[in-house]
Order: sequence, then C-alpha cells, then structure tokens
Amino acid sequence: MSDEDVKFLSREKALEIVAAIQEEEDIYENNRRILTVYNHDDKEVCWFDFEEVMEAVGKISNKADKVEAVQEYILNHLPEWALDI
Repeated sequence: MSDEDVKFLSREKALEIVAAIQEEEDIYENNRRILTVYNHDDKEVCWFDFEEVMEAVGKISNKADKVEAVQEYILNHLPEWALDI
C-alpha cells in the first residue's frame, strides 16, 4: 500500500491520540527495528519500519533533532484508521 492509498490524520488529531513512540525490536523478524505508536490507554495504535522512517527523514547528526524529525514524520503519517483503536 502506498502513501497515496492511505489517508492520514491531521497533525493536531494525531497529537490527541499519540502518547508515546517507542523504538522496539520486531518480534517476528530478527535484526529489524520498528517504531511502535501507543495511545493514552497504552494500546498499540500502529507501527512504522525504523529503516523506512530514517530514510524518509534523512541524515541528521544531532540526536535531539533526529528524534524530533522522527516524531514529526510519524505525527504527519498516522493513518485515519488509528481512530478505530
């Protein structure tokens, strides 16, 4: 599924849902990292492939800036179906 097929929430709506974004190891695939999005009820909302997100945000040497860029990317790419969780 491409970005054109997915409808995303507004950043403001995403901010209402997202409580945390955690980098975790994919339990199904060794040596693969994912970014799991949790809501305020501590439920998994969705996840993003770590490498794909890093590629999308580009090279950023400052860790704080990289964290912010990743958060912004995810907040701007939260699928509409996340409201159903």
